[in-house]
Amino acid sequence: MKINYLLSIVIISILVACNNEQESTVLTVQKWHTLTLSFEGEQTSESDANNPFINYLLIVDFQQNETKKTIRGFYAADGNAAESSAEAGAVWQVRFSPDIIGEWTYSASLYKGDSIALKSDYTSGEKIAIENSKGSFNVVPSTATGNDFKAKGRVLAHNGYFKYQDTDEYFLKAGADSPENFLAYTGFDNTYRVTAASRDGEAKTNETIHSYQPHLQDWQEGDPTWKNGKGKEIIGSINYLASKNMNVIYFLTFNVQGDGNDVWMYLEPNDFTRFDVSKLEQWEIVFQHMQSKGIMLHVVLQETENETLLDNGDVGPMRALYYQELIARFGHHLALVWNLGEENGPTPWAPDKPGQNDAQRKAGAKFLKDNDPYKNAVVLHTLPNEEHRVETINDILGYKYLDGISLQHSDRYTAAQAVANLKEKSKDTGHHWLVAMDEIGMWHTGAKADTADLNHPTLTRKVLWGTLLSGAAGIEWYFGARSAHNDLNSEDWRQRDRLWEITDNAKTFFNNNLPYWDMTANHGLVSADSAYCLYKENEVYALYVPEYAKATLDLSNTSGNFQVKWYAPFEGGSLKDGSVQVLEGGKIQDLGEPPSKVGEDWVVLVKKES
Repeated sequence: MKINYLLSIVIISILVACNNEQESTVLTVQKWHTLTLSFEGEQTSESDANNPFINYLLIVDFQQNETKKTIRGFYAADGNAAESSAEAGAVWQVRFSPDIIGEWTYSASLYKGDSIALKSDYTSGEKIAIENSKGSFNVVPSTATGNDFKAKGRVLAHNGYFKYQDTDEYFLKAGADSPENFLAYTGFDNTYRVTAASRDGEAKTNETIHSYQPHLQDWQEGDPTWKNGKGKEIIGSINYLASKNMNVIYFLTFNVQGDGNDVWMYLEPNDFTRFDVSKLEQWEIVFQHMQSKGIMLHVVLQETENETLLDNGDVGPMRALYYQELIARFGHHLALVWNLGEENGPTPWAPDKPGQNDAQRKAGAKFLKDNDPYKNAVVLHTLPNEEHRVETINDILGYKYLDGISLQHSDRYTAAQAVANLKEKSKDTGHHWLVAMDEIGMWHTGAKADTADLNHPTLTRKVLWGTLLSGAAGIEWYFGARSAHNDLNSEDWRQRDRLWEITDNAKTFFNNNLPYWDMTANHGLVSADSAYCLYKENEVYALYVPEYAKATLDLSNTSGNFQVKWYAPFEGGSLKDGSVQVLEGGKIQDLGEPPSKVGEDWVVLVKKES
């Protein structure tokens, strides 16, 4: 009997013949790369009466000296379902991304029994014999380069920001919040819209799902596809966004009964006990490509319309099964955020539809943290207005299993203050949340296409720079419900090409010039209307001054001299000198004139001389 090993991403396949319980050929795996191991068990199918997703469970222990990781596996049909669309087979797989160099061993067990996948004591089940149940592999340093996450490692929540696990480097996310139904793509198996939607306050839909045809031009030779060339358009869309240096995409994995009603992991949209193996393997190809291009997976687990669809909102058997399958198939990715759900909690515009309560939210966050061996970040998406979300947020404030807030805010003019308030509230509890500006309103407008708002001045000033200089851990752009390229039907990210450029200017400035994770917002230090300031006292000050005419910076609590540099937020490029190049600490100082164009927006970097 032959077992196929897939080192996914690097696509290395090795066939080895061995007897049960014998040690397999030693493999070489690079650190942070994904090892996929296949095990042959009993023949079954997605629709078998003895449900393979509930009544079987693969558990694999990976060990390196004192470090042990227990990873849940998943049913993989024939082990090649992305290509074959197989519904049946005898293959179970596990995915593991090692983070320690050296020799590892593994030990795999396949259990069978009634609802065994839902039991904490899975050892009570019948143990099914599998070949190659034990083996070893050697982990060597990664040779990945560039933006590929395999070059730097896993991104985790740390003290209110995202940070690479093994280094002192932080990760500032910037990218796309729309289309939220990114995975409703014609190239995926069994993907369609159940019903079109035309509800007040939401984007309208018809029977058509995404093809991303405008991004076919962005696919490149050597990029992945499946089933004789499928996937080029969605892979091309990722290439385009990466070419604009964006590093995150927000997407739903379950929107049954929601706005799009076109994304689910299941074999059928109304049966929550069986998963579509081939579709999920095709998703995995896309996710691998995203990670290789440096794009974080922002995985949104449900919508406000369906947050009580599974187990009435509890972490019961169906929600546990859903979460476990997500973790088993996708949790190995190095830059991934679990979002408990969009617009979570009771909504005033749908009073007859109950939302999840505080206990249910907390149970979901805890389940994800307890069951995800990689401890990926867990966040909560909010309602758009403070008066509607305050009770939900206050209830879960300080909860140790929630890493932060995925903020939706209706008013761009108060977005910075909303971020600052949430940062301060969480800091006071001793559990510092990361707060990301993930959906800016109003709901009908969001971020318009470039043709309607070329330089996006209010978004740039109030939302992009305003929230980042107020402590936001990143920003994602929502497209609105009434735009020609809206939150559900957008096919072409190039419609907002200029917005990505302006966003990248901000991200570049932060990454190149600021220890932003160690800075505090204090906009009152700048004497200009609507200005923003993030600072580390007596070390560095970053200011955004719209329509600059004249401004001062309060350096009263400092000493020594400070260099002054200027940055053009709409143009980007290098730092420039203005009329004043050095400021003396200990008093309020005039910043002087910018390098050019008085009356336009400028960013000012004031940094202590070494």
